[in-house]
Amino acid sequence: MLSNQLRTELADQLDTAERSRAPIGPLTAAHDIDVVDAYEIQLINIRRRLQNGARVVGHKVGLSSLAMQQMMGVDEPDYGHLLADMEVFEDQPVDTARFCYPRVEVEVGFVLGADLPGADCTEQDVLDATVAFAPSIELIDSRIRDWRIGLADTIADNASSAGFVLGINRVRPSDIDIKTIDAVLTRNGERIAEGRSDAVLGNPVTAVAWLAQKVDSFGVRLKAGDIVLPGSCTRAIDARPGDHFRAEFSGLGTVSLQFK
Repeated sequence: MLSNQLRTELADQLDTAERSRAPIGPLTAAHDIDVVDAYEIQLINIRRRLQNGARVVGHKVGLSSLAMQQMMGVDEPDYGHLLADMEVFEDQPVDTARFCYPRVEVEVGFVLGADLPGADCTEQDVLDATVAFAPSIELIDSRIRDWRIGLADTIADNASSAGFVLGINRVRPSDIDIKTIDAVLTRNGERIAEGRSDAVLGNPVTAVAWLAQKVDSFGVRLKAGDIVLPGSCTRAIDARPGDHFRAEFSGLGTVSLQFK
């Protein structure tokens, strides 16, 4: 367990790396950081941004596929915060120079219409509270040099989150099987990745229920109006200047993101 002073110092390093776009070495290479330390480091930087006028609009789940968990040597996902100033838009190209190592992931977004319970949240609670699913792309980035991350590194770094975009379509949970949504990602018209929604813990609803339970232990709740990104249906893809991504979801619609 790290001291509060050291947690703050490491948060400072990540904050500086993000603002200067100058990535740093893995925190775990120099310090014995456990999961609680890592979440507390993340929260230090989130609180700073809130004090400077940012607003939490939701959360994201990472490491929600079995393959990623095995690669990281963990048996549960992780999470990060989505802030209003992280939202990007289909009709506004994103400047790659704003990021260190930008990548995109394809996700079925949840839009909550009611607050979720905390530690006792069930999958049925999630379905009851979800007003709509939406096609989404998450923009991820690492402030850790060359993506050489361990679990604690990515958690401390807001679960490697950097941005998100939602497509215009909204589908009610009662109108689609959340476990069988096929997703195809193209880059500049070329098909480069595909997957299915059940790649996320077998059911993205499971990931959202886990999230509600997990954040409760840190005094955080998922609220009406929040956006939740439960994890990627496909592998992450590097984003380069000039790239135009389009994700198509069966029964859910499309979402696109362009880089300059």
